[in-house]
Amino acid sequence: MGDADLANLSDKLMLTTVVLYIIAMVAYAADLGFGRRRARPAADAEVEAKVLVGAAGAASVDAGSSGKSGTAAASGDDETPERTQVEPAKLAILLNVVGWGAHLGALVSRGLAANRWPWANMYEFLTAIAFAAVTAFLIVLLRYRARYLGAFVMVAAVVALGVANIWLYDEVGPVSPALNSYWIAIHVTAAIIATGAFTVAGAATILYLIKARAESRGKVGEHGILARMPSTEGLDRLANGVTMFAFPIWTAAIIMGAIWADQAWGRYWGWDPKEIWSFITWVIYAAYLHARATAGWKGRKAAVLALIAFAALMFNFFGVNYMFSGLHSYA
Repeated sequence: MGDADLANLSDKLMLTTVVLYIIAMVAYAADLGFGRRRARPAADAEVEAKVLVGAAGAASVDAGSSGKSGTAAASGDDETPERTQVEPAKLAILLNVVGWGAHLGALVSRGLAANRWPWANMYEFLTAIAFAAVTAFLIVLLRYRARYLGAFVMVAAVVALGVANIWLYDEVGPVSPALNSYWIAIHVTAAIIATGAFTVAGAATILYLIKARAESRGKVGEHGILARMPSTEGLDRLANGVTMFAFPIWTAAIIMGAIWADQAWGRYWGWDPKEIWSFITWVIYAAYLHARATAGWKGRKAAVLALIAFAALMFNFFGVNYMFSGLHSYA
């Protein structure tokens, strides 16, 4: 198969991915809105406390009946043994996984067509970030059954892929000499993984703020969408746990980027706009984690700081690349 055929295959797989993600998004929304489930705050607090313990804690959840009810609550479920999962959820997860496979195929085939790592321009970078976000969500779904995040993560993925394909699409081609390096497989991959994970954490944080506000006004109710989600404490813990995973990877991406900059441009740090905003993003996320660890910040204050960090991350990607001239930008 020639390069042109592989490039064409990549485009078709990307279109397939978008269609599958859209249907999965609708199915997740239907499951969230109409699934016959209720949240059980007492139980989900117990299981969500185990979320950050690790695999052993997850295994203990499945061991007994009390753990079983707690796991259901972590996904906002109170299901009987005869109806362990409603049909919209099964369809959503199936389409999500198939779409993820098509997404992976689109990235791999584009890389083979270009004979390089497939994240050397804005189109490729954004589609790779969407892939990382969906992958992070599927891992969270597998471990914690947090399918309540599905509709929101799918919205982000569909919007990202729509923007990439409509406004940012580039034909397969060579890259500049500065990008023709093995460091693109290290530095950029780390940035993509961290951004994808931060996106999932951002979705959980937004849900936390929405539910916390509704609770303060007494508008959650017993059968609404928010009532089917875990407690605010569970959402807060999940957002914090995913951020704790992503932050060291973002740190490594910045360090490896500095090393690559020295090899490519003869300096480790030149206060390029991308470098500045990457550092600003790192500082805000570091402040968020530090405040939680030392000052005991939880709840709304921590969530607002996490959203500020996520906004800085998004500006670093979209704003800096198009609003400022620099070695990393497209202005």
